[in-house]
Amino acid sequence: MSKVGIFYGSSTGVTKSAAEAVAKELKKCSIDADVHSAGDTDISTITSYGGIILGTSTWGMGDLQDDWEALQKPLASSDLKGKTVAIFGSGDQDGYPDTFVDGIGILYDAVSSAGASVVGSVATDGYTYDASLAERDGEFVGLPIDEDNQADMTDDRIKAWVASICESFAG
Repeated sequence: MSKVGIFYGSSTGVTKSAAEAVAKELKKCSIDADVHSAGDTDISTITSYGGIILGTSTWGMGDLQDDWEALQKPLASSDLKGKTVAIFGSGDQDGYPDTFVDGIGILYDAVSSAGASVVGSVATDGYTYDASLAERDGEFVGLPIDEDNQADMTDDRIKAWVASICESFAG
């Protein structure tokens, strides 16, 4: 696969930092990645990559981060058949236990409906929440990050997640 495109939406910098950490870990797998702010890109840039990693924070009562609002519908109506996609997101499982990392689930629905092959599911073990649109069949469909309550786990979670998806983005 050619270069991977990492696209993030970040209001406070947490998701941007995570995107940069994901890119750094991908380099350890000999995978180059371009990192883009979702607010400064368009759908044609996203779809130009064969491997796509999306990052978002979740706001309010389960809302997608603002930078993704204009891209959500175009993403869902794009042709992503043959493309590999992974998703990560930040949220607050204590402050918003009923909508924890819903943004991951919203992006998952968009890329799944567009025919993408989504990789990078994560076990729910170690997280405490009541509900999440990102949970499907007992797993998260992407990597949840909680800098508010579990910041000490972020680096290890990113490293383990990237190691689990490297093969899907290699070659």
